[in-house]
Amino acid sequence: MASRLVFGMNQSLDGYVDHMAFAPGPTLFRHFIEEAQGQAGSVYGRQMYEVMRYWDDDHPEWDAEERAFAAAWRNQPKWVVSRSLKSVGPNARLVENDLEGAIRE
Repeated sequence: MASRLVFGMNQSLDGYVDHMAFAPGPTLFRHFIEEAQGQAGSVYGRQMYEVMRYWDDDHPEWDAEERAFAAAWRNQPKWVVSRSLKSVGPNARLVENDLEGAIRE
């Protein structure tokens, strides 16, 4: 069976995303949850991966939607492309070279 690589990007018009002030409405957040649940994995650069590590730890203030997103994000394999990181968290693989080869594996 052939697979396909889908490129997705979430960015503000000015190129700056403040992950601490990010607050999508319920409809958009449900979309992000469904996207994460349907993905076979994700590729991250170092900086975005470090931002997304927020979802590795449970937070008592989370609602059901935030817990659903965290579960979906934790479930999927992650390839982290970086020459400066020395290690990555759960369900993640550090890729310093040959991204294509790592994903094909």
